[in-house]
Amino acid sequence: MNMFNALNIGWHVPIEANPKLNSVELSVKLNREQSFALEVLKKDDNVFLTGAAGSGKSFLLREYLKDRKIPVLASTGAAAILIGGRTFHSFFGLGIMEGGVQATVDRATENKRLVSRLRKADSVIIDEISMISGPTLRAAEQIAKKARGNTTAWGGLRIIAVGDFAQLPPVNPHSRIREWAFLDEVWEQSQFQTIVLKEIMRSTDKYFLNVLNDVREGRMNDGVSEFLNSRVNSNPPGELTRLFPRRAEVEKYNLEQLNEIKNPLHSIETQYQGKERDIENFRKHSPISDTIHLKVEALIMLRQNDPEGRWVNGSIGRVQKITPDYLTIRLTNGSLVEVEKSVFTLLDAEGQPVVTAQNFPVTLAWAMTIHKAQGATLERMLVNLHGIWEPGQAYVALSRVRNPEGLFIETWNKKSIFADNMVTQFHSEFNKDLSFSE
Repeated sequence: MNMFNALNIGWHVPIEANPKLNSVELSVKLNREQSFALEVLKKDDNVFLTGAAGSGKSFLLREYLKDRKIPVLASTGAAAILIGGRTFHSFFGLGIMEGGVQATVDRATENKRLVSRLRKADSVIIDEISMISGPTLRAAEQIAKKARGNTTAWGGLRIIAVGDFAQLPPVNPHSRIREWAFLDEVWEQSQFQTIVLKEIMRSTDKYFLNVLNDVREGRMNDGVSEFLNSRVNSNPPGELTRLFPRRAEVEKYNLEQLNEIKNPLHSIETQYQGKERDIENFRKHSPISDTIHLKVEALIMLRQNDPEGRWVNGSIGRVQKITPDYLTIRLTNGSLVEVEKSVFTLLDAEGQPVVTAQNFPVTLAWAMTIHKAQGATLERMLVNLHGIWEPGQAYVALSRVRNPEGLFIETWNKKSIFADNMVTQFHSEFNKDLSFSE
């Protein structure tokens, strides 16, 4: 019996797109499959919520959390700050897992505050599950079981895991293989009910969506090649953001572009509150820098969703005016908005703020890394796919835009398009014989 036959993949929920919903309605309410998924989330089973980039996983979660107080755990510090949650490692007391899984479990369960926290919790949401390794997930499950004095999976703690394994993988510099969570025994033990969101909300272009699906599964065929070649343009006109695989390329390009603007430079310091040690940790993951350097006419990206819906994380615009209290920004859709300073927060394991950082929620947007672009929606971008080294990087990059007219490719090669074979096999298992009827 191979490892996938041994997995309890759970109840799969594929649902056809509802053609009656227009693009305006889609932006303000759940579609048919999301509504059905919401009813599943309201039950008591452990859930794995997945779907391709732009399928509305985050939007669905926001709806589910409207009237609920459930810890949201992010796989990285940067993600935790952006979603206003806490890290998976801090909540389960994992640290750096020195000494391996058993040593980590033993240390964690000696912490009385951690034990109390896990006993009080009913449910947790784990965001970006693809970036959490199998051993890490297993350690957390064993900690929960021991802390709660319950031998059932996770000690009876309900787990809602969210993410797409076709995107960025777990990082473990000490392992030669990718330690996907679904390969570990803890995945089967968790008995996840799998919900697959099929309808892509970010784009309605069927040809583009078919290409993205092929890239997601690592299929390098004639259709993908023709599409990528059709979008090659190393110097497209108009406002756009360049995506690079590496951070050094991003920093260099942004600085060069800012220096070309002749307007006066404004340097706005980020105001921190918290202990110095915690602030140093925050700086490693913050979506904004210690000092934001801006000029009128600088191209910027907004790094938070606006509660009033005027912009989203990833909206691009030009700075029109800079004051101590607000920025006036002309977005690429033509609207003029005033953006005030925001507070970014790092929470401790108990969900209490340990660091707050206040500044304008913007970064220079001439360039960003593919990794940092995950979760953002861009109107227009230029991407360099030549230096890809991880499965899912090309897919994450190409799926940032709403339509192919906004995508430009500087360079690419066939080696840019590949997926992890284990992920492809995992997806094929829970896509077999799926049906849905109202």
